[in-house]
Amino acid sequence: MTHFSDMLEGYARFRSSEWVSERDQWEKLGEGQSPKVMVIACSDSRVDPTQIFDTRPGEIFVVRNVAALVPPFETTPGRHGVSAALEFAVQFLKVEEILVMGHGYCGGCQAALSRAMDGMEPGEGGFIANWISLLDEAQAKVAHSHGTHGDAAERAMEMEAVKVSLANLRTFPCVRQKEKSGELTLHGAVFAISDGLLRVLDETSGDFSAV
Repeated sequence: MTHFSDMLEGYARFRSSEWVSERDQWEKLGEGQSPKVMVIACSDSRVDPTQIFDTRPGEIFVVRNVAALVPPFETTPGRHGVSAALEFAVQFLKVEEILVMGHGYCGGCQAALSRAMDGMEPGEGGFIANWISLLDEAQAKVAHSHGTHGDAAERAMEMEAVKVSLANLRTFPCVRQKEKSGELTLHGAVFAISDGLLRVLDETSGDFSAV
């Protein structure tokens, strides 16, 4: 298991090898970034987008949170972290594509499906319950078709969560405008931890297919 002390040893290896061998690239990145793709992924430690897509620093702009969720556009008081990151990526970095990437065995999706954290107090599960309530409508749909437990239900929930986030992305005026003009393209996918396959969403059919 990796502890902070192990991470410091890893940093020392990076600083003495990769950072030295690619010094020019690091200096360029120090002047700014210009990624073309934003990835919205889960915080789960098993699904690192930079590893899955074999990308280098500066190539993708990544936001990670529980269940890779995007809340709808809203201006109510609060701290809108995902919305701020989205705004920065679309309006200032001018990314050309956004990928919402869910994953297999997602704890957030499992919690949304089972509603196991409903009624918990903040600090004891309440923050998570409030966040994944974004999936309440999707949960009802999946529960009706597959129940609330088992592999089929969980896989369906993970896919529905991606669709929810894509729909919520389109509630942002800047996203709608740029998608309509062709400046921005949205994608959805689910990465399966068990077999290493990436399944990409065809929004026309609603199906996810391995690539």
